Amino acid sequence: MASEDSSKSNLFEKLAPVLLILSVGLAFMVGVLWQKVANLEKNGGNALGANTAAQPAAQATIDIATIKGLFDKNVIKIGDQNKKLIIVEAADPSCPWCHVAGGKDPELYTQMGVANGYIAPVPELKKLVESGKAAFVYIFYPGHGNGEMGAKALYCAQEAGKFWEVHDLVMSNAGYNLMNNTIKNDKTQSGALADFLKKAEDPSVMKKCLDSGKYDAVLKENTDLAASLGVTGTPGFFLNTTSFPGAVDYSSMKSAVDEALK
Repeated sequence: MASEDSSKSNLFEKLAPVLLILSVGLAFMVGVLWQKVANLEKNGGNALGANTAAQPAAQATIDIATIKGLFDKNVIKIGDQNKKLIIVEAADPSCPWCHVAGGKDPELYTQMGVANGYIAPVPELKKLVESGKAAFVYIFYPGHGNGEMGAKALYCAQEAGKFWEVHDLVMSNAGYNLMNNTIKNDKTQSGALADFLKKAEDPSVMKKCLDSGKYDAVLKENTDLAASLGVTGTPGFFLNTTSFPGAVDYSSMKSAVDEALK
């Protein structure tokens, strides 16, 4: 009996280091997974791995009247509420996932873990807007923290009918770095931002608009409006009443687009 107990004790002593290593490894893996989930929730994005396209759209609890009513709000809008398809984007020009969805910042793709074959939704949705098949609403929502000046630039650009031109510059990799490393919501940097956007808009016109403060209150209205739609992170899309949270692959949106345009 003593010999049997001794054998068990020796076996336990031999296995103890292995069990310790396994338990530490398991704890580490759980911690890493938890941190990844927390980071994704914080940024309002998806992992954008191989299965991104297969992720189902979350059904919104809003109705089409609410979506159409956005055209009566202080938001950027292109087209009108009578289109069969109304596209709504809630975004932040400083948000990395918004840049991924914007399709103009491939330098971020590797950093953000974007899978090969990912189809950025914004360029595809833009085609529908420019062809007259869809209307578009852009709402600012502070999903990353440094996008206020960039959002004001988009509003200023909309005044001149140059939204997409300024949008594509802001959503480039140079625009991302400028928003997050130089501008940082600093109103005294309006000249730097205006100069950066000179390919799309006269810098003096842009700077005057940025310095006017006319859109300061509008951004707060946008934030509250997006929250009322259920937006909690950026980017967030609606195709009519169907919600697509995160930088969703366009292929996941295609069926909703086709259904709306029947």
